[in-house]
Amino acid sequence: MPTVSIVYHSGTGHTTVLAEAIAAGARSVPGTTVNLLSVEGKDIVEGRYKNEALLATLTVSDAIIFGSPTYMAGPSGQFKCFADATGGIWFNQQWKDKLAAGFSVSGTPSGDKLNTIEYFFLLSQQHSMVWIGTGLLPLAEGRLNRYGVFSGAAAASGYEPPSVKPDADDKDTGAHLGKRVAEAAARWTQ
Repeated sequence: MPTVSIVYHSGTGHTTVLAEAIAAGARSVPGTTVNLLSVEGKDIVEGRYKNEALLATLTVSDAIIFGSPTYMAGPSGQFKCFADATGGIWFNQQWKDKLAAGFSVSGTPSGDKLNTIEYFFLLSQQHSMVWIGTGLLPLAEGRLNRYGVFSGAAAASGYEPPSVKPDADDKDTGAHLGKRVAEAAARWTQ
């Protein structure tokens, strides 16, 4: 039975909505254990992320899906503090050969969120992980992957009040990614 962990930061709740959709997709694969892990600002002390229990949960997972809003063309500072705290895990290659994927939300359809997903990809490669993309053509199965991002799930939240959280199409794309990662993890752990 594989374990898929989704580790993410959400500044306003939009990224949480997409993380929950990804978790639902992963849970749809029988036998999959899913951990939904939020990077919290309270765990950052003098610029250093400190939550050993969260890091330990990730280390025993079979797949890790990284998520963050896109702020100023990259992941949030909180997520970056978390990523920097994985240096010891990297040095000991504790995430080597785990599966990885990523997702991001920004205010607009582009919003440079591809750069954030590429950051997650590079983080995974530093950790010697195996990356899983969406496996979707643009506008597949209706409006899945409507932004044409192959490397991860992308969503827009909107700027105008009331702010629109990721819509049903974006949540369905996230659920597809979660299911795809869980299915790959089931094969990978056989």
